[in-house]
Amino acid sequence: MNSKITLNNVSLVFDLHKNKQSSLKEMFANAFKDKYHGSTTENFTAINNISLEINHGDRIGIVGHNGAGKSSLLKLLCKIYEPTKGSVSIKGNVAPLLEIGAGFNPELSGRENIYLNGAILGYNKKYLKSIEEEIITFSELAEFIDTPVKYYSTGMYLKLAFAISTAVQPDILILDELFAGGDAEFVSKAQARMKSMIEDSNIMVFVSHQTDLLLELCNRVIWLDHGNLIADGEPQIIITRYLNKEFQ
Repeated sequence: MNSKITLNNVSLVFDLHKNKQSSLKEMFANAFKDKYHGSTTENFTAINNISLEINHGDRIGIVGHNGAGKSSLLKLLCKIYEPTKGSVSIKGNVAPLLEIGAGFNPELSGRENIYLNGAILGYNKKYLKSIEEEIITFSELAEFIDTPVKYYSTGMYLKLAFAISTAVQPDILILDELFAGGDAEFVSKAQARMKSMIEDSNIMVFVSHQTDLLLELCNRVIWLDHGNLIADGEPQIIITRYLNKEFQ
C-alpha cells in the first residue's frame, strides 16, 4: 500500500481567553464588561490555510522559528488536534515520536507502563505481550522493570519510553527532533534505531533545528512562519532561504 498525506486548506485556530486583571476591582469591572459587551477573547492562528501533498517515499523536514507552527502541524498529522478548517487525509499507519513517555503513570511499574503506553499508542495486549521482552532488552532496564517509574531517573524514564515508542515499524513516522536523552552509549543506539526506522518507513515528517541533519535525511523541506507555508522544495534551497530570511 502506498502511504499518502493530504492537507486541503487546513487552518488551526485557538481561542485565547484574556484574563490579565491584577486586582479584585479589575476582575469585577471586566466581569461587568463581559456581561454587557460580550466576553473578551482573542484568536491565535497556529496554522493558516495550508495545503500540502506528501507522497510515498517522501522525507519531509520542517523548519521555522519557535512559534512558527511546526509542532502544531505535527499534531494535526497525528490526529492530536483536529483542524478548525479544511481536512487532513492520511493513508497509512502513523507512529508519533513527539512527547515520548507522556502517557506514563508514575505509580505503575515499568512493565505495567509498557502496556499502558502501548495501549495509548494503539497496540493491543496480545501484540504488546509479544514485544515486551524486546522492549525491556532494548531499554536496558530488566533489573528495574517491576519498579514504579516514579523512582526512575530521567534517563531511565526516557529509555523505557523510547523503547516502547519505537517497538513497531510504522508506514508514516512523525518526529520532533532526534532522541537525545540518557547516557551517550544509549543515545547512539537510539539514534541508530531511529535512522533505521526512517529508512524503512514509507513517509517521514521531521521537525529539527539541526539543518545539517535535515540535509542528510530529507528530500523536501517545508518552511513555516507564523502558521503560514512560506516555501516547500529542495532542502538546500529552502534551508538557505530560511537561514537568510529570504521570504520572497
